[in-house]
Amino acid sequence: VQLQASGGGLVQSGGSLRLSCVASGLTLRNYAIGWFRQAPGKEREGVSCIDSGDSGEGSTRYADSVKGRFTASRDNAKNTVYLQMNDLKPDDSAVYYCGADFGVCYSSSWNRISWYDYWGQGTLVTVSS
Repeated sequence: VQLQASGGGLVQSGGSLRLSCVASGLTLRNYAIGWFRQAPGKEREGVSCIDSGDSGEGSTRYADSVKGRFTASRDNAKNTVYLQMNDLKPDDSAVYYCGADFGVCYSSSWNRISWYDYWGQGTLVTVSS
């Protein structure tokens, strides 16, 4: 199983980026995909999670800090989960990672690193003020 995150870059405050997490070696529709981020000197934190399911479906969960600005979606035909990030702020600067776990995003565990079975390498997002 491999997960590959991409789409990071340098953007000004208020700008947008779309991250992609491409999965191989698993049937993506059966897996919940979580997005985490880690800023320098900080712990990795959960950003969002999208349930397993068909493209365009699946419940999502978000950290309070990104609600209303970030949107997770999936396209199973492309084996890809997206994280659309709008109205970016300097505090959003971090390395972003995607993780996969079989099933749904449980409220008690979706933002726990240990819950995920597979991880991809990170992609760097830098938001300038």
